[in-house]
Amino acid sequence: MSQPSPTHSADRAPAPDPAAAEPDPPFGPDLSIGAGTTTPYEDYVRASVLTHLQQLQSDDPGEMVFLVTTQVMELWFTVIVHEWHTAAEALRRDDLPVAMDALRRSTWELEALNAAWKPLARLTPAQFNAYRDALGEGSGFQSAMYRRLEFLLGEKSASMLVPHRGNPEDHAALEKALQEPSLYDEVLRLLARRGHPIPEAVLRRDPSRRHEPDPAVEEVWAAVFTGPQDSELVRLGELLTDVAELVWRWRNDHLVATRRAMGAKMGTGGSAGVAWLEKRARKNVFPELWTARSHV
Repeated sequence: MSQPSPTHSADRAPAPDPAAAEPDPPFGPDLSIGAGTTTPYEDYVRASVLTHLQQLQSDDPGEMVFLVTTQVMELWFTVIVHEWHTAAEALRRDDLPVAMDALRRSTWELEALNAAWKPLARLTPAQFNAYRDALGEGSGFQSAMYRRLEFLLGEKSASMLVPHRGNPEDHAALEKALQEPSLYDEVLRLLARRGHPIPEAVLRRDPSRRHEPDPAVEEVWAAVFTGPQDSELVRLGELLTDVAELVWRWRNDHLVATRRAMGAKMGTGGSAGVAWLEKRARKNVFPELWTARSHV
């Protein structure tokens, strides 16, 4: 009996390549994450936490964008407070490049914060009232992180700690921020160390009190702005002016959005609403930086 002819290698079907069995996913190779584990992205960003923080209190579909926008603003407050703390610490050790880098970053972050008003800027009274009751006694004036931001600008007030008495952690952080020099205090101290005649009364003032404009400080800034335009102090003054302008735009956008959505009614949580916001919008941040320009 004859034996079957051996099969030539060229006639055999090639064995499947396990590595070629599945194409790569469209955004890169599979990282082979085991079942029940998370991704490196999730470990770092905590996206599943962020995207499950929205506990809606009404059936109105517009409430979601209001809630998410408010939460996004809180995140930007946190970033900006971090930048201004970094700048203040750098100013204390005369590290002007690090301070100005932090201030410059904060201007971009303030622009992003201000852009967050866009989803809310065209709310009609009927649209806002559809879920306003869901806010209850809640008000943006109760934001501890926003209050820390204002304290860093020199807008100090012990009365602003009162709404946070029920949260010991927030209250302690705000009490500490109230007693610390503001970002602008650190700027004025730097100017004094650089030989500019900042009055002792300004340098030694109670840091828990609101900064009030001083004619002598105005004269110092006028002298700085009259000097060489490529100097560090001129660049610092202009960066601070950028910050001040963007904070004013934030306050003004808040005012306009509130006026459009609720007119002159009392704000949520018993806040003064538009009347209080109008008063805030009239105030200049770092006031001598603005008035000094009339003398250059």
